[in-house]
Amino acid sequence: MERCKWCLSSDKMIKYHDEYWGTPVHDDRELFAKLILDMNQAGLSWSTILNKQENFYAAFDKFDIKKVASYDEKKEEELLSNAGIIRNKLKVKAAINNAQKVLEIQKEWGTFDAYIWSFTKGKIIQNIIKDEKDVLATSPLSDEISKDMKKRGFKFAGSTVIYAYLQAIGVINDHAEYCFRNKELK
Repeated sequence: MERCKWCLSSDKMIKYHDEYWGTPVHDDRELFAKLILDMNQAGLSWSTILNKQENFYAAFDKFDIKKVASYDEKKEEELLSNAGIIRNKLKVKAAINNAQKVLEIQKEWGTFDAYIWSFTKGKIIQNIIKDEKDVLATSPLSDEISKDMKKRGFKFAGSTVIYAYLQAIGVINDHAEYCFRNKELK
């Protein structure tokens, strides 16, 4: 079975590739979780985040949006002392801020899912990736969503982070042409 080459470094990466990456997500909690995980990846490798994923879920109350939005300074300090996650003060504050912004979007749109998928009218963007070096870091779509999210007050929502996020949640299918997942997701 052929896979995208980027995932072949560990069993954990293969499992993530085979079962999650590029699979359309429509649950608000999972959409929020993936946003926070991708945001935390900024400047780091995905394997670092993947190895800490369970710790993130535990530390951030399984990414319960309302709970994260209500975190106070005591909880911030607790997170910053948790060696199981990325202990970056700006990223911890951004996670709390972004939970608050997701709640605002839910009030406006009904769901965060409706908001995110509205940019493609619910359609998956099928990129043709013959060689993985051709995968983009940003796109006009990630630029547009990033701009809108920043306007709404989101933090760590640059176009590169948003492009990786859109790949993770299945809005963009960047599985290589030869990859078995590309065929499954079409």
